[in-house]
Amino acid sequence: MKNRVRKLREERGLTQKELGELVGVSRQAINAIETGKFDPSIWLAFDLGRLFGLSIEELFIFCEEDRK
Repeated sequence: MKNRVRKLREERGLTQKELGELVGVSRQAINAIETGKFDPSIWLAFDLGRLFGLSIEELFIFCEEDRK
């Protein structure tokens, strides 16, 4: 699943570690989300969206071919 996490994080001047601390996950988890290696839980996606002022659908790009 593609997402806008890295772009939004960088626009706000946050490091991966800082973003992780704000939503309660590790820097490695943020990196994995940004690179598409890990799809977050619905609650983590919700927290990230709320932090950036976006809905989950605005933050994460759902493509039918990405469906597992």
